[in-house]
Amino acid sequence: MASVWAKSLLNLQLLAVFFVLLICLPHGGGQKKKENLLSEKVDQMMEWSSRRSVVRMNGDKFRRFVKAPPRNYSVIVMFTALQPQRQCSVCRQANEEYQVLANSWRYSSAFSNKLFFTVVDYDEGADVFQQLNMNSAPTFMHFPAKGKPKRADTFDLQRIGFASEQLAKWIADRTDVQIRVFRPPNYSGTIALALLVSLVGGLLYLRRNNLEFIYNKTGWAMAALCVVFAMTSGQMWNHIRGPPYAHKNPQNGQVVGTAFFLHAAITMGMVLLNEAATSKGDVGKRRIICLVGLGLVVFFFSFLLSIFRSKYHGYPYR
Repeated sequence: MASVWAKSLLNLQLLAVFFVLLICLPHGGGQKKKENLLSEKVDQMMEWSSRRSVVRMNGDKFRRFVKAPPRNYSVIVMFTALQPQRQCSVCRQANEEYQVLANSWRYSSAFSNKLFFTVVDYDEGADVFQQLNMNSAPTFMHFPAKGKPKRADTFDLQRIGFASEQLAKWIADRTDVQIRVFRPPNYSGTIALALLVSLVGGLLYLRRNNLEFIYNKTGWAMAALCVVFAMTSGQMWNHIRGPPYAHKNPQNGQVVGTAFFLHAAITMGMVLLNEAATSKGDVGKRRIICLVGLGLVVFFFSFLLSIFRSKYHGYPYR
């Protein structure tokens, strides 16, 4: 009887060992495979970063190295449209600042495999833009090593701007990685200022016997009005952002200038309202002109605001 119990106990022990091996062996093999995959991804990212500070990615690379686990590194991604046919001047300006920041990190003593800088161009990864429901460029996003990106992981470009120092501060808040920005020397501003001072000094020297124009109040008032009109008319925004007057559809080559035509319609409405108020014709005709002008202004200005709200979700006006 004792031998039977001993055999039964032995069989139970063997069965328990079998189940333990059955559970642990696949788990250990899966863990090893996961570690190997992570090591391959990190090595590949380090190799690309050694060639370029900013790694260019298409849809497949983005999904494999940024979205798919396993991943123990953070990734900063700039979504942009740098192709000439896109006519995105602000994308080129933001890219220059982004390159300065990435180079500062790549060649610093603190450089490690915990943070990588990448870029996804619309013409190389349109599917990524669609996947993220992204309808504007440039956009900066942080993909953390663990978890999904939160709202704060999208850089507030419209409010803060895209200077390298601002991007570095945002990255420090999201990753605890401190990046000291090193800019290459640029003497163009100093040279331009020296030329301007020389030109003004030369003119004053040539007119040294007749400097009454300096005290001309009308001249200074006209100059001040020109500056005020330039700043409040949107021209300065156009100069900084460099928006195109019209976009060309890359698929059919058709020129699309939605904002241009909307502003033209609003202007036409204002002209009709002014004509209805100042003309001396038939009252019924003036009333029709007034209603048409008012309809143009209300409809197309509302449509313009709706476009801004769809492009910039923080736009506060309706």
